[in-house]
Amino acid sequence: MQMKFENAEVSVIKSKRKTISIQVKPNEVIIRAPIKMKEKEIEKFVESKRNWIEKHLQSLSEKQKLFENIEPYSDEEIRSFVKQAKEIVPKKVEFYAEKIGVTYNKITIRCQRTRWGSCSSKGNLNFNCLLVLLPDEIIDSVVVHELCHRKQMNHSAKFYTEIEKVFPDYNRCHQWLKQNGDKFMSRIPK
Repeated sequence: MQMKFENAEVSVIKSKRKTISIQVKPNEVIIRAPIKMKEKEIEKFVESKRNWIEKHLQSLSEKQKLFENIEPYSDEEIRSFVKQAKEIVPKKVEFYAEKIGVTYNKITIRCQRTRWGSCSSKGNLNFNCLLVLLPDEIIDSVVVHELCHRKQMNHSAKFYTEIEKVFPDYNRCHQWLKQNGDKFMSRIPK
């Protein structure tokens, strides 16, 4: 395939999916496409998104430069964050699960490079230990977001309606996390 971006490697992953998607990472563009999609179709789609891809590559490159000389968290600090999160997060999950009217299975706390939280279809909740470094309302917004996946396992309008029923200030908190989250995650040791 002839898809090239300056300073970025392009990889195409074909799988049993119905739609094509693009994921932009620092120095990498990942195209996920349906197995039967022809190379020309993939190239045409990527070309139609070239400006968007280049903008995101540039933004990621600038962010990387900003965080280049930041000292990583020590192992001791990460252990401390995990310990604190194991105290704080389950209480918030219990409180909001009752408020939302959902159940959950297991709660796992660990240091993650790219996610603040996740929810599996089995009701297992995963949270980033770095949440303890964030303002309390931001932790709440992440907990509510993941618990609302117990009602809607997607990011549809219905999903966000569920969140706002319980946490009307979600959008402001979500924006804060988008603007500031990298400052915390960038210090995770490589």
